[in-house]
Amino acid sequence: MNGFLIFLLIIAMIGAAAYLVRGIVTFLKTTEEDLKSGVGPSQSSLKQNKMMMGRVTLQAAAILIVALLLFMKSGN
Repeated sequence: MNGFLIFLLIIAMIGAAAYLVRGIVTFLKTTEEDLKSGVGPSQSSLKQNKMMMGRVTLQAAAILIVALLLFMKSGN
């Protein structure tokens, strides 16, 4: 069981890092025109928000997996 949880933890960590990199790349591609358009959120802003939410979700999953691993270890 611990091996499976460690595997899930590694997947969550890699996924969070991938979301972080994709979010930074999207941020760097944002143009001044995107920022100055006052007609609602731009596609770039929506993508950045999606990347941030994905990263936060995977980070939360990683924290929960670590907590579960620690809980299981303290029970032994």
